[in-house]
Amino acid sequence: MYQPQRLIRALQDNIGKAIVGKEDVVELILIALLCRGHVLIEDVPGVGKTTLATALARSLDCSFKRIQFTPDVTPSDVTGFTLANFKTGEMEWRPGAVMSQIVLADEINRTSPKTQSSLLEVMEEYQVTVDGVTHPLPRPFIVLATQNPIEFVGTYPLPEAQMDRFFMRISIGYPTLDDEIDILDRYTSASAPMQTLEPVCTAEDILLMQTEVANVYTAKEARSYIAQLALATRRHAMLKLGASTRGAISLTRAAQAFAFLSGRNYIIPEDVQRMARPVLSHRITLSPEARMKNVLPERIIDSVLAQTQVPVKVQ
Repeated sequence: MYQPQRLIRALQDNIGKAIVGKEDVVELILIALLCRGHVLIEDVPGVGKTTLATALARSLDCSFKRIQFTPDVTPSDVTGFTLANFKTGEMEWRPGAVMSQIVLADEINRTSPKTQSSLLEVMEEYQVTVDGVTHPLPRPFIVLATQNPIEFVGTYPLPEAQMDRFFMRISIGYPTLDDEIDILDRYTSASAPMQTLEPVCTAEDILLMQTEVANVYTAKEARSYIAQLALATRRHAMLKLGASTRGAISLTRAAQAFAFLSGRNYIIPEDVQRMARPVLSHRITLSPEARMKNVLPERIIDSVLAQTQVPVKVQ
């Protein structure tokens, strides 16, 4: 029997076997999945970025492929290519690594801008066009990309157009002392947690939940509040580039998913405020003055939230 809240709890518990003490991070990645969005996991090496993506993939009964991005990876490796079949004389399409329901783009900033751009159509339109022929991607579909923010040698920063296609950017952070002790206990036993993970949710379940999230009621006042937040980022003195309309749409969808996970069929201002940081912080560009002062994008989002009037009634 289809029970969405039970499925969400099962996913959270299953991923929690491999990712210890990061319930908020697991919640965010599930929100992105339910919103048909893609996630950029940005953090220092060794905190579990790849583990998080792999744990999600193993918890779902979906196809999964990993692309290890390096400077020699070409666009055709990602999207696929056509070649001649000498027996039939016809051109045949060989699908690339992106033709999967869950795609891990590991260390995405280590590949060239040309290869990075091969993901633009994939992430926005959920299709691949090779030699003029369009191939739809399997559903559900999500790109989980990782990158290290502290390395510069041999990396290519993601352009604004690429960043804007990520539904949210998240970081995992170091574990607490107790959580790290728990991690050491789990990963020094005979069987690592990742080896014990089994699917607890089907692709059909995810598609049903995605439909339910899209139907979560969003009042006119809530839509106006989100639009005002987006406008405030565009007028902010410390920003060269504010949030796009795509960002405002993503914030609305994220608030719907957060309400869904909270057991509500309507959003409230707290849903929008909770989702603003992970959805908007990577979509804004700091001014030169803000960069000189080492202002964090998250602080800008916090100031915008503090200065924007909250609607009294949203239901």
